[in-house]
Amino acid sequence: MKFLQMRNLFTSILTILVFGLSSNIFSAPIPKAPNPDVSSYIIIDYDSGMTIASKNPQLVLPPASITKIMTSYIVFTELKNNTLNLNDKVLVSKKAWKTGGSKMFIEVGKKVSVSDLLHGIITSSGNDASVAMAEHISGDEETFAIYMNQMADNLGLQNTGYANSTGLPDDALYTSAEDIAILSRALIKDFPTQYKRYSQKQYVYNEIKQYSRNKLLYLDDTVDGIKTGYTKKAGYCLVSSAKRGKRRLIAVVMGAKNPDLRTSASKSLLEYGFRFFETHKIYNQNETVTQARLFDGEKREIAVGVKEDTYISIPRRQIKNVKKKYIIDKNLTAPIDKDQAIGYVAIELEGKTLTTIKLFAMESVAEGGLYRKTMDSILKNF
Repeated sequence: MKFLQMRNLFTSILTILVFGLSSNIFSAPIPKAPNPDVSSYIIIDYDSGMTIASKNPQLVLPPASITKIMTSYIVFTELKNNTLNLNDKVLVSKKAWKTGGSKMFIEVGKKVSVSDLLHGIITSSGNDASVAMAEHISGDEETFAIYMNQMADNLGLQNTGYANSTGLPDDALYTSAEDIAILSRALIKDFPTQYKRYSQKQYVYNEIKQYSRNKLLYLDDTVDGIKTGYTKKAGYCLVSSAKRGKRRLIAVVMGAKNPDLRTSASKSLLEYGFRFFETHKIYNQNETVTQARLFDGEKREIAVGVKEDTYISIPRRQIKNVKKKYIIDKNLTAPIDKDQAIGYVAIELEGKTLTTIKLFAMESVAEGGLYRKTMDSILKNF
């Protein structure tokens, strides 16, 4: 009997210890994000667009060759609009040929295909290739810079100004880590086929083998881009993206003191994002998420929903604690058109709003008759 009692007591103590240990494991806190010695950084989730960690994300800095992400974005736009073809031949001007800094080694007076120039811009960061492409599209580089700024406005880049296609120093050339992340996300989303060029580690042009300066491409098979940059004023910069399973993250590092630091900082940020955060799909495209009270309409309620697939990025194992708060006009009145914005939903975690998502009418509702309007005018006062 004593043996059985002792065994049961031991089993109970062991169960408590194991359960307590398991609870501590599953409720393990999320460590602080890495803090590399760089001027600015940000890491975002591709699907949600949400920031996982950042340091001075809106600090205005010179971008160096990170500028060429926008140069490529515009080339891809022209290709998509069929105003440019990969096989088109571009005449190399003397200005393009003489441009200093990193080169693709194109020759003045020769014609080079758009496809080859893209390899030069993306893989070897050729300033000569960037200028040649800018002149081909817009006539001269100054006009191309205007195009770049217009595109920046369209993409919602708040702290960015372009003065050239290369990233060579200019007081009118500036950006922020946050804007670069927004642009990089758009690049991957809008041009998934062309984006594959950024994973290329080397290429040969004019019998010269040229290599990508993005060391992460060689260190991590999940990394497939994006762009390095360096000038004395900008320091060493790197925009990287990695996809593991269904998740993709984008990291931007600005102003590192040496190329090894920009690589190690980017790698640590990507590892942090993948290990300690999760991305969840919370709504499907055109999903009805709630019903809203409607006054003066043929119906008393209207279906409310979202127009796009919607994701959130949160610390791991916290999805059960996410709350949704719907904010819709309490006096919503017909007529209402389908796809009309009528409110938003706040996604909250631990009392803090993570993001807000616009809500739209999923149907049209016309005005009701006189009786319905009379009754609703009374109900509005209660």
